[in-house]
Amino acid sequence: MLAYLFWHRPAAGIDRGEYEARLSAFHQALGDAVLASAAYRLERLPFTETDGFEDWYLVEEWGRLGELNAAAVDETRGPPHDGVASLAAEGWGGVYALVSGEPLPPEGARWQAKPRGESYESFLESQSAPSVWQRQMVLGPAPEFCLAEERTPGRDRVWP
Repeated sequence: MLAYLFWHRPAAGIDRGEYEARLSAFHQALGDAVLASAAYRLERLPFTETDGFEDWYLVEEWGRLGELNAAAVDETRGPPHDGVASLAAEGWGGVYALVSGEPLPPEGARWQAKPRGESYESFLESQSAPSVWQRQMVLGPAPEFCLAEERTPGRDRVWP
C-alpha cells in the first residue's frame, strides 16, 4: 500500500472556505481513481512553521501512482483539480509505503526521523502507533516517517 502525500497552501488573499470547498470537490471527483483519499487543514505543516493542507491519496502499488497522476487531470477530474490548483501558492509531495497497521489516512500524525545509528528494524519494533508509513520518494521536504495517532491538535479533516 502506498500513499501519495501532497502538502499545499493557498495563495495570499484566497478565501479559505472557497479553497476548502474546491479541495473537497477534487477529492470527491477522484472516486475510484484511489482506494481512499483525505484532506486535512493543518495549523503547522510537518516541515515548517507555516500552516497549510495535507492530502492523502492511497493506491495499491507503484503503477497506480502513474494512473492516479493521469486520472487527476483527465476530462472528468481536470476541472475540479484545476479549480483548487489555481488558488494554490505552493506545494510539496512525497510517497510513503505502509510499513504496519491499517491502510487508512491517519486522523492524527506524528512525523519523525529514525535516529542516526539505529537500525530500521529496531526503530520500527519500538513504534506502537496504529499505523506506520515510511517515506519512499521525496518531492520536497517530506519527513521520514508518519506515525499515526488518534488525534493531533491543529489537524482538522476537510475531506471526507
